[in-house]
Amino acid sequence: MAAQPVTISAVDLFCGVGGLSRGLQDAGIHVAAGVDLDRTCDYPYRRNIGAPFHKRDVRDLAVEELAAMWPAGVIRVLAGCAPCQPFSSYRRGIDTSKEAQWPLVDEVRRLVQGAMPEIVTMENVPRIGGTRIFRNFVEQLREYGYRVDFASCHCPAYGVPQHRRRLVLVASLLGEIAVPKGVVDPAAYATVRQTIGGLPPIGHGETHPADPLHKSRTLTPLNLERIKNSTPGGTWEDWPEELRAPCHRKASGSTFRNVYARMSWDEPSPTITTLSHNFGAGRFGHPEQDRAMTLREAAMLQSFPQDYEFVPPGEPAQFAPLGRLIGNAVPPRLAKAVGAAIVEHVAAMKGVLSPGGTS
Repeated sequence: MAAQPVTISAVDLFCGVGGLSRGLQDAGIHVAAGVDLDRTCDYPYRRNIGAPFHKRDVRDLAVEELAAMWPAGVIRVLAGCAPCQPFSSYRRGIDTSKEAQWPLVDEVRRLVQGAMPEIVTMENVPRIGGTRIFRNFVEQLREYGYRVDFASCHCPAYGVPQHRRRLVLVASLLGEIAVPKGVVDPAAYATVRQTIGGLPPIGHGETHPADPLHKSRTLTPLNLERIKNSTPGGTWEDWPEELRAPCHRKASGSTFRNVYARMSWDEPSPTITTLSHNFGAGRFGHPEQDRAMTLREAAMLQSFPQDYEFVPPGEPAQFAPLGRLIGNAVPPRLAKAVGAAIVEHVAAMKGVLSPGGTS
């Protein structure tokens, strides 16, 4: 008798606007639901992913509620990409262990222990790999019977057009599993030009009429002069002395060269942060136009499709909330590589998958 088709279905905790879910779908995995505390994720998640969105605090999510989200008879994937802020290198040595987000990794462990999904995956900043809470998480997964692998992944090697490193964990009850290796050669990395070079030009403070996300923050007269004096890949050291910030004239600030700077056209962008729409917050100036990158450009450099919808029709795109959601998202192309590795793993362990992984 022929092997019965196997369906893989994922629940995405801390789903945000759906970067991870989109990547899993692109890899052929059914997405059953997304869970996030932020109500602004509701529209983009439902609209783009087409799956139910549950506005819930993961700390209040019961195992029984989680288990009910998956269809019956599937290989279950639980994605638990807890917020990365407590572990980020941008915190520069600040003790974050008392922050409310820190124990969320243990909430993922609680739900894993209760539901015992066949596959678990997590994505976070590389720094989390050296924390006690992460080491405990890995040890407990192994105690529950999971085979676990994790690695720091350089996103350009997975087709993401930005220099971003993320720690990816995969775990399986079915057998040995491995984090996929990036296969894109450095000479073939996706570039800023290839990704956003075709977007229509706009000025600072403008919004393109056809796309509410293609909008740029207004620059002060001083910052407008600064960006006019900036070159792609250069630093504020290229400016006339009178344009330099007081902190950069001090020895303590002289090493902070990747702020108030333009991106380079022909290489991946810098890491897209929650403030990537702010010229002064990093190398976030457009390579040619005298403005910071737009929200749409930030999303595309995160590898979201150009037509990904973040706000309902007729509503304005607000910089702070959307910048946060875009900067915190899992790059869909990285997620697709992880999803493809899961599909291959399940196929090897369980036989033939149904086409598209749909239920």
